[in-house]
Amino acid sequence: MDFIKLILRWLLAIAFVLAGINHFFNPAFYLRMMPPVLPAPLFLIYLSGVFEIVLGALLLTRKFTKLAAWGLIVLLIAVFPANLYMALSAELFPELSPSALYLRLPVQLVLIAWAFWYTRK
Repeated sequence: MDFIKLILRWLLAIAFVLAGINHFFNPAFYLRMMPPVLPAPLFLIYLSGVFEIVLGALLLTRKFTKLAAWGLIVLLIAVFPANLYMALSAELFPELSPSALYLRLPVQLVLIAWAFWYTRK
């Protein structure tokens, strides 16, 4: 079980690092996700990208695994409104099916539960 938990921790970490890097290479996609009420959307995209990279990398360290996991949980909760806005604004994402956009919402809960697994020793 420890080996599986380790492999899954690496997968989660790599997924967040790659997603964070993508914020810098494809900010236009993330700009469409941003609810119009949020100020400085491009700054928030880059900021969340930095957090995803840093927290993903910290998840790989024994010393900071627990802290990184809690940080990812907070981040996932913080970006949930953008995912909800995305689902409710399907016309902004013609390349994605509406069901795929709505599927992102429960996937956020799975990611939160996955990160929560690493808050315990």
